[in-house]
Amino acid sequence: MDDSEKQTLIERYWESSSTGQDLTDETYHEDAVLEFPQSGERFEGTANFREWRSVYPASVRLELRELRGAGDLWVAEGSITYDDGPGQPALNVLEFRGDKVVRETIYVTEPWEAPEWRKRWRAGP
Repeated sequence: MDDSEKQTLIERYWESSSTGQDLTDETYHEDAVLEFPQSGERFEGTANFREWRSVYPASVRLELRELRGAGDLWVAEGSITYDDGPGQPALNVLEFRGDKVVRETIYVTEPWEAPEWRKRWRAGP
C-alpha cells in the first residue's frame, strides 16, 4: 500500500464516524493496539475495539483538519464532538504494518483561551 492509499484509508476512517459505518476490519490489523494516554487505557485487538465502540454512551463525530505522514507513521489532527457538544482538539498517531494500522494513540484535550501576554509573538489570533 502506498502513501496515497494510506491517506485515503485514514480519511475514510475519520469520515465513517459521521455515518456509523464500521471500518474496523478495513483499517486495523486484528492484533492492533489502541491507547488513550490521558486515561492510561490500552485496548488490544479489533474485537475489543468493535465491542466497546458499539456500546459507547454518546454520539461521536470526527472532523479531520490536517493529515500528514509517510510510510508507516501518520498524524491526524482534528476535532471530536460528543453528543453535538462543542468540538475538542484531537490528535491521532497511527502506525502502520503493511496496509493496516497496528497501533493508534489518541489524544483529546479541551481548548483554552490563548493568554494575552503571548500575543505579540503569535502568527494567528
